Amino acid sequence: MRENAVAPLVEAFLKMSQLCVVMAQVNPLVGDIDANTRLVLDATRRAVAECGADVVVFPELVLTGYPPEDLLLRESIGPRIERALAALAAELPPAWVLVGYPRPGADGLHNVAGLFHGGTLVAEYAKMELPNYQVFDEKRYFVPGTTPCVVDIAGFRVGLSVCEDIWHAGPADLAVAAGAELILNINASPYHAGKHRHRLLVVTERAIAGRVPVVYANMVGGQDELVFDGGSIAVDAAGRLAARAPHFEEGLFAVKLTRRSGGGLTLEGSVSPEPEHLALVYSALVTGVRDYVTKNRFKGVVLGLSGGIDSALTLAVAVDALGAERVEAVMMPFRYTAAMSIEDAEAEAHALGVRFSVLSIEPMYEAFMGALAGEFAGSSVDTTEQNLQARCRGVLLMAISNKKGLLVLTTGNKSEMAVGYSTLYGDMAGGFDVLKDVPKTLVFALARYRNVQGEVIPERVITRAPSAELAPDQKDEDNLPPYEVLDQILERYVERDMSADAIVAEGFEPQTVARVIRLVDLNEYKRRQAPVGVRVTQRAFGRDRRYPITSGWKPGD
Repeated sequence: MRENAVAPLVEAFLKMSQLCVVMAQVNPLVGDIDANTRLVLDATRRAVAECGADVVVFPELVLTGYPPEDLLLRESIGPRIERALAALAAELPPAWVLVGYPRPGADGLHNVAGLFHGGTLVAEYAKMELPNYQVFDEKRYFVPGTTPCVVDIAGFRVGLSVCEDIWHAGPADLAVAAGAELILNINASPYHAGKHRHRLLVVTERAIAGRVPVVYANMVGGQDELVFDGGSIAVDAAGRLAARAPHFEEGLFAVKLTRRSGGGLTLEGSVSPEPEHLALVYSALVTGVRDYVTKNRFKGVVLGLSGGIDSALTLAVAVDALGAERVEAVMMPFRYTAAMSIEDAEAEAHALGVRFSVLSIEPMYEAFMGALAGEFAGSSVDTTEQNLQARCRGVLLMAISNKKGLLVLTTGNKSEMAVGYSTLYGDMAGGFDVLKDVPKTLVFALARYRNVQGEVIPERVITRAPSAELAPDQKDEDNLPPYEVLDQILERYVERDMSADAIVAEGFEPQTVARVIRLVDLNEYKRRQAPVGVRVTQRAFGRDRRYPITSGWKPGD
């Protein structure tokens, strides 16, 4: 046989023994099925043109976004998905494309991974394991699948799976038993601190146990309080990390699979560096703010800049998320506001290049006090007057919001939200709380982290004693335990559900524990009325932690 006749055969053989899988780390908009369909089409075309993709893998429920919540209960969800699937079949390029969507069946709604090729939906797999813990409530909407799905893709036997399936042995075992030599797992796995390491551990265990490589494609972007960090990974059958996409970055990330002469598969891809804890948390906050503001079509944001560390960090996050031109800061001093607070607020605004204004609340406060003089006659000064100051500030910010189409960012941190160290319709008035799930001790760490990237928070803002400045010489620790102690107690009670007795047994003072727990329980009513905020811990206030407002539960229980 002539040499020029052998070359095409060799090329064809090599093509059959290799597969380019592209993990499409995309950011869909919940509910916008048409736009999400276009997102899939555009990303697939780019994956084929730029990466030479044979297979393109999209996240879980990419056509609806995640989590679609009660949109899944709408009667029109089925017809809308059918139109999207028809558009994909008609317009997708000639590659294998794995897409997530909800699919009505005879027994109910399924969370499905559908595989397209050559203008045809060639296979569908229904998610078997439905998470119903933390932020997940999939059993409210879906019924589980029962059957594995293994498809021949260009000579490779590929098992399909969806998110939670990979956290359990059963679905992978069934796929391997059905002949899978590779598992594609599509995900909408939200971020919390340490989640990326846990995912890698689970995927590695599943690959080793089944002696099968796993490609794990994850979503990226913000959806209300949830943020999805991407970090898609590919692990070979020996548990070696062969590819890792960057966290909090949209993009297309290729993994090349090659069949060895002995029949096994090797995986090659780019491995992004191990992300650092503070960098991930900060990126989560930036992503959450950017997507909440942009997806809800606000022109920008406005916030009260007090000269304290919480508002300083919130301002830095907002600018990093949106750009200085979309951020406005307002200093609202009162007679108890220290001169250094005004100076520091102005310095922060100048360093970040945002529009800055100073609006005194003194005239408003006096007007309110005059109107209330009869009601307050014979009463001594208490926290009512402090709360009135905060509410004056809330009125100003909400007026600016209404007039300019700007979202008000509140600045309360998790420690304050936990114990109710905040004012309803005052500093809690707004649309999004950037630091809602960030304990005060972490606020300090993030402020120092941000300053390493470029100093924008004055050093004395970080080092001075925190104060709400609602009374003369007021300090937070006049009313609260030191934050180093408070945050440790809160972490045990809020995030780990430890009892008062168990916390005391770890060496904390009994009266302090009882007081903190009482404040947490008492202030559930405030948190129910608080704006949403970015979830960065394993147990955030909101979707994660749902406690009754009216309750006879005792702190020692």
